[in-house]
Amino acid sequence: MAEYLEPKIMCAGDSAVVIEFGDSIDMKINARVQQLRRYIENSHLYGIVELVPTYRSLAIYFDPLAVGDIGLFFEKLKSMAQRTKGEVSKGGLVIVIPVCYGGEFGPDMENVASHTGISEEEIIRRHTAPDYYCYMLGFTPGFSYLGGMDESLATPRLKEPRKVIPAGSVGIAGKQTGIYPIDSPGGWQLIGRTPLRLFDPQGEQPFLIDAGMWVRFKGIGKEEYDEIASEVASRTYKPEILQKSGDVA
Repeated sequence: MAEYLEPKIMCAGDSAVVIEFGDSIDMKINARVQQLRRYIENSHLYGIVELVPTYRSLAIYFDPLAVGDIGLFFEKLKSMAQRTKGEVSKGGLVIVIPVCYGGEFGPDMENVASHTGISEEEIIRRHTAPDYYCYMLGFTPGFSYLGGMDESLATPRLKEPRKVIPAGSVGIAGKQTGIYPIDSPGGWQLIGRTPLRLFDPQGEQPFLIDAGMWVRFKGIGKEEYDEIASEVASRTYKPEILQKSGDVA
C-alpha cells in the first residue's frame, strides 16, 4: 500500500482545494480524511462552503472573497492536515437498515447463490453479520460506498445493467455491497430492498447515511417492510441509530 508521508494539497480551480492522504482504499487513510473534516467543521474557518470526503481525500469548497488572505487560509488547512493521524476507531454511529431479502425485492438472489455456491439463507446471514464502514457518498445523491462485506459473497455485476433500479434496492457488485438511494440505472446484483428513504431533499437531514458512519443490515419480512414503508411515507419512522463502542486499531 502506498501512502504519502505528508498530505498532498492541490488547487481545484479558484474556489476549491483538495487535500489527499494516499492512493488506495484503506481505513487508516480514510481516518485521516474524516479527522481533517472534523477539524475544519470545529474550526469555524470563515468562508467554508462545503466539505466533500472521498476514500482518500477531502475537497474543500470555499468563497474566495469571504476567505480573504488565501495564503493564510491554505496554511491553516495545511496545519490541520498535518495534525491528522491514521488511527482507526471501531466505534462511531451505527445506523440499522432493515432489508427484506429475496423474492420480488431481491430478483438476483438466485444469481448470487448460484455464483457463490451458498444458500439464500446463508447469504442473508453473512450479509447481515458485519457492520459496514461508509467511506464516502457518490455516484447518485446518498449512494454510500461501504466496506466490510464478507468476500465469500462477491459476485460480478450483471452483464446487462438495468435501466431502472428501484430506490432502496440492496445489491452486490464484485466485493462491494451498497444501497441505491434513488431510482436509477445500475448493474449490481439485487438481493433485497429497504423501505427507508436514503435521500430526502425535503428532510432536515437529506442523507440518511454519512461518510464515517457504520451500517448494519437487519433482515425483515414483507409485513414489517410494509409497516415501515407506511411510517416512512408519513414521516413518523425513526431510524435505529446506535453508538458503536470500540478501541482504536
